[in-house]
Amino acid sequence: MNQTLLIIDAQQELIEGNLGASPIYNKVQLIKNINKVIEKAKEAGVPVVFVRDLDVAEGNGNGFHIHNEINVPTKAKVFDKSATNSFYGTGLLEYLKSKHIEHIVIMGCETQHCIDSAVRTATINGFDATLVGDGHSTLGNDVLSKEQIILHHNTTLHGHYNVDNFSIVRKSEEDLFCPTHNSYR
Repeated sequence: MNQTLLIIDAQQELIEGNLGASPIYNKVQLIKNINKVIEKAKEAGVPVVFVRDLDVAEGNGNGFHIHNEINVPTKAKVFDKSATNSFYGTGLLEYLKSKHIEHIVIMGCETQHCIDSAVRTATINGFDATLVGDGHSTLGNDVLSKEQIILHHNTTLHGHYNVDNFSIVRKSEEDLFCPTHNSYR
């Protein structure tokens, strides 16, 4: 099965914060888990794809780059986006289809925005998706705590389906590149 690891908006300024925003929730553990899954992807021969948000650090400079503590593979593919949805206007969908990808493991920021839309868009475009439950984070909002946002999305997106393809949520220590979607069908 052709797979990819998709890491969304794991950028320096988004994770560390800036004068206008605080750091991402649980940033140290998030970085650790992203690196753990990157290592698993490398061991499994699974390509890694990053998507960067052009709104972060106004799309340039060190703040725009992938966080300096993330071990970016030399052959990682990088797409830049100007919308919440990583598939919109980026070439990501075409790239995944050209590589005959069937399963996408998804991590990154921000849970209720870019992560949610990527998981849902993946399923409607013919991919099974695995959201890494301890591999995404948020800056929060005025309605729910950061923990509640993450828990809500882990609960809502586990088993979210669009007929043939759907999403499941698994932890970073699991064998993410051995998909279990068929056991739920």
